[in-house]
Amino acid sequence: MTGTASQAYDAIRALEYRYARLLDEDRLEEWPNLFVERGVYKVIPRENLDRQPALPIFFCDSQAMMMDRVKSLREANVYNLHYSRHVVSNIEILSARDGIFEVAACYTVYQTDLEGQTRLFSVGQYRDVIANGAGELRFQEKIAVCDTFNIPNLLAIPL
Repeated sequence: MTGTASQAYDAIRALEYRYARLLDEDRLEEWPNLFVERGVYKVIPRENLDRQPALPIFFCDSQAMMMDRVKSLREANVYNLHYSRHVVSNIEILSARDGIFEVAACYTVYQTDLEGQTRLFSVGQYRDVIANGAGELRFQEKIAVCDTFNIPNLLAIPL
């Protein structure tokens, strides 16, 4: 891997890890800043991926929509209170062209409830398009493809 390719991989890996850390630390207000202004975030069960249209169970198509989602979580929604732990692995750059990267990574999300019980919440793959936005790498698109549509509780927090 050349120096430039290695630097790009390091920056992409740092972005993926920062994404997970912000969610795990309940810093949801910072989450939209990881996306370009018209960034897209989707959660799609693998069963729906090949359908047309591929119906997501969670969808945002701009930073503004993501901010609204966070505001509703903080002020209006009722959901199971928990601590999340994201594990991101197998980060791979699938293609790179003109500063735009297609990236795949595996994810696992665990949730620990307020009684201290931890359980596996979701497993799948991130399919990302990452580009330079405002002088740093940001997500143009982040699709979390769940290995199953059977998510045990309400999907409130992004995967």
